[in-house]
Amino acid sequence: SGFDPDAVRDEKVKVLRSLRPFSKDTVAHDTVRGQYVAGVVEGGAREGYLEEVGKASKTETFVAMKVAIDNWRWDGVPFFLRTGKNLPDRRTQIVVQFKPLPHNIFGQATDGDLFSNRLVIDLQPDENIVLTLMNKRPGLSEEGMRLQSLPLSLSFSQSGGRRRIAYEKLFLDVFRGDRTLFVRRDEVEQAWKFIDGVSAAWAAANIEPAPYAAGTWGPQSSSALISPGGRSWKA
Repeated sequence: SGFDPDAVRDEKVKVLRSLRPFSKDTVAHDTVRGQYVAGVVEGGAREGYLEEVGKASKTETFVAMKVAIDNWRWDGVPFFLRTGKNLPDRRTQIVVQFKPLPHNIFGQATDGDLFSNRLVIDLQPDENIVLTLMNKRPGLSEEGMRLQSLPLSLSFSQSGGRRRIAYEKLFLDVFRGDRTLFVRRDEVEQAWKFIDGVSAAWAAANIEPAPYAAGTWGPQSSSALISPGGRSWKA
């Protein structure tokens, strides 16, 4: 129970088993498959993937998808995943977008827009936690209460602690015999089962990688994937 290594890894396997598989019909609507072409990355010209590998290839270098987890905790909550090569920057980030309130009793925002609270957890390259919420604008106004978006930030890189190098924590866990962060065989098998299902659905639906310029955030269709409901990727 708690943070026992086997208990943590058991829960990870449960989530993977609860991932809703894609079908031939859903994969076209809920996934985006891309491959980069020539573009500009960090101010320098970058060849396209096919020029680099020197052959015709349908290997994807970008994937975005809308994933559903069929369990009691996450039923009805959409998860949007995005990963790729030769994007504008390299980062690992988790964004939690809270649902908007159906009724607002706290006035209007300064710019006329009210935003739902958002929690951003940066894992790489820097470790940060930012909670953005609507806050009362200081001062008095004839128009009543005015709101503004306010970020509350916790930056571990500025907390005075030493930044850990890559895999430092894993090496320490090896010496301590702590298996919590290490992947178990059944977790690998379940992850590949889901990924193989995506590949099979792509093949069945005859979906080939859509081109996107190196140095951009992927095919335009990835924006359309997340846009329903007023959502957008955090750039």
